[in-house]
Amino acid sequence: MMATPLADAIRPKSLEDVVGQGHLLAKGAVLRRLIEQGTSANLVFYGPSGTGKTTVANLIAAQTKKRLYRLNATTASLQDIKDIIADVDTLLAPNGILLYLDEIQYFNKKQQQSLLEFMENGKLTLIASTTENPYFYVYNALLSRSTVFEFKPLVAEDVEVAVRRGLSMLQEKAPLPLTWEEGVPAQVAMACGGDVRKAITALELLYDCTEAKQGAVTLTCEDAEQLAQRSAMRYDREGDAHYDLLSALQKSIRGSDPDAAIYYLARLLEAGDLISPCRRLLVIAAEDIGLAYPQAIVVTKACVDSALQIGLPEARLPLAEAAVLLATAPKSNTAHDAIIAAMADVKRGKVGDIPRHLQNVHADSQGQKPTQTYKYPHVYPNRWVAQQYLPDNLVGTQYYHYGENKTEQAAQRYWEGIKGE
Repeated sequence: MMATPLADAIRPKSLEDVVGQGHLLAKGAVLRRLIEQGTSANLVFYGPSGTGKTTVANLIAAQTKKRLYRLNATTASLQDIKDIIADVDTLLAPNGILLYLDEIQYFNKKQQQSLLEFMENGKLTLIASTTENPYFYVYNALLSRSTVFEFKPLVAEDVEVAVRRGLSMLQEKAPLPLTWEEGVPAQVAMACGGDVRKAITALELLYDCTEAKQGAVTLTCEDAEQLAQRSAMRYDREGDAHYDLLSALQKSIRGSDPDAAIYYLARLLEAGDLISPCRRLLVIAAEDIGLAYPQAIVVTKACVDSALQIGLPEARLPLAEAAVLLATAPKSNTAHDAIIAAMADVKRGKVGDIPRHLQNVHADSQGQKPTQTYKYPHVYPNRWVAQQYLPDNLVGTQYYHYGENKTEQAAQRYWEGIKGE
């Protein structure tokens, strides 16, 4: 219907029209003050798609009166950067250049370095955006010359403001009278996963697919729901969202919250990811439940094997069983802490010689008097005898500390009784 996509047509022309991001753009917020003062600072905008990064960059360009160039790092080359820099100090860019570089994480180190000289002398202002953590993907020298601002996913109420603005614009441009059922704006806003662009695109598609009846067009909640199915999912198996979900799953289980554990498991499975939750549940069983309930890893392994054998969608059942079991099980990370501490000592060079009596008996030369004095515990009372096991330089070091759960407490009482501690 519209020559310009609706998402571009309704793009805000002032800070007051930007929805959400109050922590950045509210009156008195740092980024807002920088924009109002006509900042020439180099900026990195970090956050999910459709949260206003491009919109704010456009507003900064208008405020500074610099010539705006846009590049997307997924398709741009080093030559594209050179072509833009060639306009510095020419009549094409008398006030300097503002380069908006989208998805900067796709630029390699050499491409990012090519911008540094012109950022240093102030002739080029860079606003880079990324959906990934910039501290992992952006070259350090470039980061040190920039200020990072994080854009948050929008709540449905913020997105609904933009949806209603889009509906008003459609209503003005539509050749036939346009109305909508009361719940349509909220339905579209709720289903977009905090992405305004996705919401407005869905709204435009909803209008395009709705047939006129009796000389008018009415958008329905039923059609909006069908178009919105699965659109709220934010998931990239190589991106931050993937690891955030897995982290949330593990922390919910560690915190003994079965409802949150099931919720994050559902999000992973709904995105079609079966392998990642299987692997993470096995890790959780060892790391967070551990010796408090040693059978947990056995049950979890059986659930994981079953899930991988039957596949989705039925795999959700054994994985849900494992998630609830782990969330409601007693917790212990004593084995986890013990191996971390031991490996830290090894990395620090605390290796020492293995005590002679623990070395392989075949190390003794044949025909010579054995020098080993190893005591075989099974021939002693209670199958235990005192002897040195750690290297000399680590004698007395304690890596494992008994947990407070009943399983480890029982083991502690057992061994203290035998060892006379």
